[in-house]
Amino acid sequence: MRIELEKRPRLSKFFMVVSPLLAFVLTIVAGAVMFVALGKSPVDALYAFFIEPLLEVWSLHELAIKAAPLILIAVGLSICYRSNNWNIGAEGQFIAGAIAGSFLPVVVHGWQPEWLLVPMLVMGVIGGALFAAIPALLKAHFNTNEILTSLMLVYVAQLFLDWLVRGPWRNPAGFNFPETRQFAQVAVLPEMFASGRAHWGFGFAIIAAVAVAFMMKYTLKGFQVSVLGQSERAGRFAGFSARGMIWFSMLFSGALAGLAGISEVSGAIGQLRPVISPGYGFTAIIVAFLGRLNPFGIVAAGLVLALTYLGGEAAQLSIGVSDKVTRVFQGLLLFFVLSCDTLILYRIRLVFRGRSAAAGGSQ
Repeated sequence: MRIELEKRPRLSKFFMVVSPLLAFVLTIVAGAVMFVALGKSPVDALYAFFIEPLLEVWSLHELAIKAAPLILIAVGLSICYRSNNWNIGAEGQFIAGAIAGSFLPVVVHGWQPEWLLVPMLVMGVIGGALFAAIPALLKAHFNTNEILTSLMLVYVAQLFLDWLVRGPWRNPAGFNFPETRQFAQVAVLPEMFASGRAHWGFGFAIIAAVAVAFMMKYTLKGFQVSVLGQSERAGRFAGFSARGMIWFSMLFSGALAGLAGISEVSGAIGQLRPVISPGYGFTAIIVAFLGRLNPFGIVAAGLVLALTYLGGEAAQLSIGVSDKVTRVFQGLLLFFVLSCDTLILYRIRLVFRGRSAAAGGSQ
């Protein structure tokens, strides 16, 4: 006996809509079972994860801070994935943008005009885009698998950041800690509201989501993304360039990841450190698919995944679980999203060897 997946002749519109919600419910159920296995009360654990972070104003601001990079990166990745280009290295592009944008407040720290944030943000965007240009170049001109190249470049970015903060960019007045000097006030991204720390990185994320939604629905470039993603051959007949789409999608997603990087460093951290991301670039992949590659769905999914980060921190304090539980929750969510989508597109068929052999002999 073997199990086969048979493509469904007709897709259920109802399940296409409720699939992300179903995946989230299944994640909650699996998480409850996990907490029981750990000897913890599932009710207390799930309350700490998904309710407690929503009860205080300051916590809502922290939610926006953590959601901002997830939404920004995922919106860019949605263009890649809808065009059938698989950028897995947004974490590296996030770090590259943070490094490039931090050049002015760290290296040229004596230069502090009031408009310093503008060139910082632009340099962050360019840094992320240039780092994404490497796998784009390798795929477009050498037919190299962009999944591998973009992923391997993440380690290059991480190690380069570590070398910078421990070496040439280390704060001379920082008592030998591996970190850069603190950003000047003019280099800090301002807060959106007077009631908390939420900065304009979240505003950039919402603007990016609206802009991409408009592009996909009303512009020729959005139509090119959809056509080439569904059928490269059809796109060529329409006069669209598959190679040009590789460059556009990779540079676009890298630029938004770079903007997320410099926004995170300037708005939430205030300096470069050996680790500036808890894995936003990888978690954003889950956000993109949970949001069905739709910009507005990505905003909702980004808030949900940001909630798992906050909930993980709250659960560590209130019920004493490991911080790795957050990763488990995110992994379960991705697993159930992909599983539900697979069952929407395919149905499971059991094939018995004896019957198939008999059918083959009768023919």
